[in-house]
Amino acid sequence: MASSSALVFPHTLLPSLSLSNSINDLTFFCNNPTTKPLVLLSKHRSSFSSPSSSISPIKCSSSISSLIPELHQENELEEEEKTDEPPLHEIWREIQGCNYWEGLLDPMNVHLRREIIRYGEIAQACYDSFDFDPHSKYCGTCKYHPSDFFEKLDMAGAGYAITRYLYATSNINLPNFFQKSASLRSVWSPHANWMGYVGVVNDADEIKRLGRRDIVISWRGTVTYLEWIYDLKDILHPANFRDGDHSVKIESGFYDLYTKKEDSCNYCSFSAREQILAEVKRLTEYYADEELSITITGHSLGAALAILSAYDIAEMNLNVVNDGGVTRKIPITVYSFAGPRVGNLRFKERCEELGVKVLRVINVHDKVPKVPGVITNEKFQFQRYFEDNLSFPWSYAHVGVELALDHTQSTFLKPTNDMACAHNLEAHLHLVDGYHGQGRPFSLANKRDIALVNKSCDFLRNEYEVPPYWRQDENKGMVRTSDGRWVVPERPRIEAHPPDTAHHLQQVLKRNGSFQLSDT
Repeated sequence: MASSSALVFPHTLLPSLSLSNSINDLTFFCNNPTTKPLVLLSKHRSSFSSPSSSISPIKCSSSISSLIPELHQENELEEEEKTDEPPLHEIWREIQGCNYWEGLLDPMNVHLRREIIRYGEIAQACYDSFDFDPHSKYCGTCKYHPSDFFEKLDMAGAGYAITRYLYATSNINLPNFFQKSASLRSVWSPHANWMGYVGVVNDADEIKRLGRRDIVISWRGTVTYLEWIYDLKDILHPANFRDGDHSVKIESGFYDLYTKKEDSCNYCSFSAREQILAEVKRLTEYYADEELSITITGHSLGAALAILSAYDIAEMNLNVVNDGGVTRKIPITVYSFAGPRVGNLRFKERCEELGVKVLRVINVHDKVPKVPGVITNEKFQFQRYFEDNLSFPWSYAHVGVELALDHTQSTFLKPTNDMACAHNLEAHLHLVDGYHGQGRPFSLANKRDIALVNKSCDFLRNEYEVPPYWRQDENKGMVRTSDGRWVVPERPRIEAHPPDTAHHLQQVLKRNGSFQLSDT
């Protein structure tokens, strides 16, 4: 029986930290054509930040930097934000999509906006912690140990503990997605890339606020490079995750990324799929007597993996638990950002049958959500006929409810033809913060720092004087030794897989009948 603050992995314990409300204000003038000339900047921490963490313009290691504009609010929007809302713990099922977010998107519900942004920041953490540098011998890995992952990202107040990292083999036909080291001294596997993490709420106050213990899965995508979409062959592959309906099909590149493994590689000896199923099985058993939710998030290709893994968990009945002789389902929710289509129309329908709830946040100017299935997709009148009668191999359909945003509505963003800007995750979170409903003026409800938009792109108007691509490790990770030399510090080795992974996989097999979980 797990207590409200129990941990699964002792080494992943994150301290429970209260939040400081202190704000140090600094003002400056700038030419803003749509707001007051006087803009207030505050050294303000996010809800994830710890009171002891400092926000440095040099280190740039936090997920929330120090520039937060106070906007001139429209009176009607101020009144909207003051509207009494029941606490999140009373309506969390609605916020997680039990009614398909009906009545919550237009106008935008206060709790829902905050939760979308919170899960978006959990996805953004994958980018901020990933070593993209091809000159690094650690390229393709996570920079931080699971035990201090959130603290390193100034997110120690998130209330989550990481229970395992996720890995995938790079020996598949998505060459533009994976990062490999050019260093001759690479200590990292030539076959693996770090793909994200699984975490669980371990803070009693956060459990109380949420109304349940949340299991979160966060998948890494691509922060700037979009070339991977050209690797997609639009070829559909039968899912075959369980014996039965072979008409459920998935884009073959996503399928391979999720199911392939490399026996010669320690980090890929279990496929990404096997890692997910084993960990979800373990966590749902460990916390079986508690109110649980499973929330999966990701951006870009990570969004595709989020939907695919959500479907898999539900298809394998891992969200079905026996509570004192009563069978109940743990709700599964996906917060998808800028994701492509994943599978065919039958895949969409099967996700709906299984009760998987998906909220897709997109920018209407982003091209990634338009692929694959440019010709035959959910908007095509005769898709059902093509799929059922012609066995058309390039038929795709989006899953879930769409929240369509438009970056031209934000007065903070400049016109650009750079598709990476339209696809950027931080830009999406900026748009969510300013969205209040169709036809309503753009206004940042949570005063989310606009500087975050330029973390990995060049999208803010020049008058805000925020440099593009500003986020980097201090001195690119180099440290000075006691004898005055500058070196790249050694990183502690991280356990590839929990030792009980095989055991929990066997439990999954036993529960669902014997079949092959992954391809080699």
